[in-house]
Amino acid sequence: MTATDHDLTAAGEAFAARPELWPGDTGTLTDGSRRALLSLVRGPYLSRDREPANWAALLADEPAIRSRLNDLFLDLVLDTDAEVAFVRGVAGEGNDAPVAVRSESLSYLDTVMLLALRQRLIHDEGHGRVMVGQDELYEELQVFRTPDRDESDFTKRLNSSWAKMLNKLRVLHAVEDGRAEISPVVRLLIDADRVRELRAAFDKAREEEQR
Repeated sequence: MTATDHDLTAAGEAFAARPELWPGDTGTLTDGSRRALLSLVRGPYLSRDREPANWAALLADEPAIRSRLNDLFLDLVLDTDAEVAFVRGVAGEGNDAPVAVRSESLSYLDTVMLLALRQRLIHDEGHGRVMVGQDELYEELQVFRTPDRDESDFTKRLNSSWAKMLNKLRVLHAVEDGRAEISPVVRLLIDADRVRELRAAFDKAREEEQR
């Protein structure tokens, strides 16, 4: 048997062994891997805590899932310590790849709230689940209320950001009225440069408030 014959035989065996989940199915991933892939593409992220079966499938078949994502111009971000994963587009400077996933538009206050949640998560990690109270978070962010915003208007904006953290980004998980658990994925959503920029603005606002 020639090398070519051997390759064709191996390819035929692989095709025959592929997991056909319905008549006419030409997919090559297992059922579990497909579910993990679908969860990643749907977003906003996949976590071991919320989806243990999909998380296990991702770890077991990471190279193949990563390859399928690359086929869609998507990159897999995987943090095994935080046990979370999500996808992001590969488009960037010098890269004309199409936009494959819709990104959530964030206001400045949304981003500041993310930073506050990130700081709290990092500060309290290692002590189990990290919780935050809505009232205490709002109090912490009062330093960002500008003179042109009255208390009622600023609270409405905070409520909007809180709702976005819960329902769209899903970085908060309600545990009781006015309290939520912070997801570990918060650590990955803001890059280091943005963290430094926002922390400087945060510290400046605090200093001005204390004068």
